[in-house]
Amino acid sequence: MNRRVNRRIYTPAKFGGEDEKEMLAITGGEVWTMTGSKYRPGVVLIDNGKVVAVGDNVEVLPGSEIIDAVGKVVMPGMIDAHTHVGIAEEIYRIEGEDLNEMVDPVTPQLRAIDAINPEDLAFQDALSAGITSLFSCPGSANVIGGQGLVMKTAGKVIDQMAIRNPAGLKVAFGENPKRVYGGQKKSPFTRMATAALLRETFVRAENYQNKRTRGGIDPDKTTDRDLGLEAVAQALRGEIPVRAHAHRADDIMTAIRVAEEFALNICIEHCTEGHKIADELARRGIPAVVGPGITNRSKVELKDRTLKTAGVLSKAGVKVALMTDHPVIPVQYLPLCAALAAREGMDEEAALKAITINAAEILGVADRIGSIAPGKDADLVILSGHPLEIGTKVVKVFVDGEERVIA
Repeated sequence: MNRRVNRRIYTPAKFGGEDEKEMLAITGGEVWTMTGSKYRPGVVLIDNGKVVAVGDNVEVLPGSEIIDAVGKVVMPGMIDAHTHVGIAEEIYRIEGEDLNEMVDPVTPQLRAIDAINPEDLAFQDALSAGITSLFSCPGSANVIGGQGLVMKTAGKVIDQMAIRNPAGLKVAFGENPKRVYGGQKKSPFTRMATAALLRETFVRAENYQNKRTRGGIDPDKTTDRDLGLEAVAQALRGEIPVRAHAHRADDIMTAIRVAEEFALNICIEHCTEGHKIADELARRGIPAVVGPGITNRSKVELKDRTLKTAGVLSKAGVKVALMTDHPVIPVQYLPLCAALAAREGMDEEAALKAITINAAEILGVADRIGSIAPGKDADLVILSGHPLEIGTKVVKVFVDGEERVIA
């Protein structure tokens, strides 16, 4: 029921026009905005796919579609900050496996968007769990694997689902590149070679960028376009972050060392031993996307894996998001990852931020998703109870203000 006490009225500029969608109001539930405000009960008003008002004193206009959320929790759609959804398809093996181009350790020209199949079953699994956006990227076989993107989990055409593309340059430290290429008897065979290849590529990109800049003044001094170096140059200019796969503490520090040499905007992915050097990350303001947490110690660099890492980092002042690394952990278990992090010492609010607003900020899309606020995309989930309780079920999911079918 919609109470009418001290309510603010929102009047849409084109309400009722032929091309306008019906205004939608979610009323009566506990609204967790993830900006520090909770409304018990609250109203979320949606017009043309955007949140236009939220609070406990919002007037609902006559003719609006009402969604009754009494007794339920309304929160932003969840965000998985690191997956391989759509690029490493479920069920299919070679047919849908497009994760790693294991013929050259440096492939910055690769774009995940060109491999993602919107009909991968993982998209529906994500939606059914309340995950409305995610980051998907190439794998970690290569020193530089390519470019990832942030996208919605609902849609039929990947170009329309994309929120930010590219959203990061994937690089990898540690065991994976040396195992893949050492087996081929080519560099990198060691961690030293991985770092050296990165430095060489960034220097080449600097030189390439300088030549292209000079070419704008004197065409005789330019150079031919190079799609790979263009992508690396974007990272050098700070237009996209470097998403650095690193598990061990020493590999994390190598990633930081290279980033500082080239003034890169870096995020540490996995950060398995981040708890050992939390102060180093916090002091530099480097964010971490932690996980996958619900997995075994499948290789040596996961020896000290612990579910406490996210909490230790967060309490040290590191901005933390969580990941499933799907298909390592099925994407629908992202809320469980947050619940387990909270059980192991992470503040509950921090755990929820790690799958909403923190993830959005790390991914560079917080102007559109990650919290419930006027002007943001109406990506919302209605839950039967507390988001971190194992018995809580997803009741409804909205992407861009449209209710989506969930299993």
